Amino acid sequence: MLGEFCYWIFNMSIIASMMGLLVLLIRKVKVIPHRVSVFLWVVPFLRMCFPFGLNSPYSLMTLISRLTTKTITVFQPADEIAFSATNAIMAANSYFPITYKVNTLSKVFEMAGLIWLIGALAIIIALIIMYAATKHEIKDSCILDQNVYLSEKIESPAVYGIIKPKIVLPASFADTDREYVLQHERTHIRRCDNLWRLIGFLLTAIHWFNPLSWLFLKVFLADLELACDERAVSKYNNDERKEYARTLLNCAQSKNVFVSAFGGAKVRTRIENVLSYKQMTLVSAVGFTLLIIAIIYTLLTNAG
Repeated sequence: MLGEFCYWIFNMSIIASMMGLLVLLIRKVKVIPHRVSVFLWVVPFLRMCFPFGLNSPYSLMTLISRLTTKTITVFQPADEIAFSATNAIMAANSYFPITYKVNTLSKVFEMAGLIWLIGALAIIIALIIMYAATKHEIKDSCILDQNVYLSEKIESPAVYGIIKPKIVLPASFADTDREYVLQHERTHIRRCDNLWRLIGFLLTAIHWFNPLSWLFLKVFLADLELACDERAVSKYNNDERKEYARTLLNCAQSKNVFVSAFGGAKVRTRIENVLSYKQMTLVSAVGFTLLIIAIIYTLLTNAG
């Protein structure tokens, strides 16, 4: 049983890696704002979660399946509607249950499954310990206003928590910078970025054996910060965006992986992104939205 589960985990990881590499390429297109392109990460993340998907003749997998993968239909409620699993390993003759082409593969995947389970549990336990340490870090913080707190134990402003998030500022933080910092952190809260961070870490823990999953997590977290910056400065004029960028420069980079921090990504990249910010028109917003939906549909569906 564990071996079969491992088989499909490996399959999902291979397909997710293909989609993630394509996302890395697409996000390099500078004309697409980060607050739009960040949604493309839903593709590799969902590919990491679900082995099954809707078939479509317009799927990119239709092209890929001719070269390296096999599509296995698992449910077909109508002639034109079918759900399938994409099998990239192609090491089995049948799949429910799995019958391997070579008998020794059964033992290989059983052993691989045990190693995978131990690694995943170890990472999840480590994440729980780190989260507990994070909570302890702000235990002595004092309230400033509503959900805004001050702490002497942190170096960079950040949002802590998911259900009842707190904005925690360093005790020595300058009053003049608070407006821009609070705007940024409240944008994180509205966008539920700490929840997305948690999902990203859990998926990476599941696919810990795949080095690309760690790369995707790193870039995804950076994209969250870039997208948040763009949303935060959307109503600022040029002078205010320059002040926002100056505040970014003054903030120390956070070393805590569990929080959405004001200084939490490469500062130079974020400053350049803020200073080059351009307001989207209604037409461009609709156009980018349709483009992202089309890309997600193409990458998320299976070969039809």
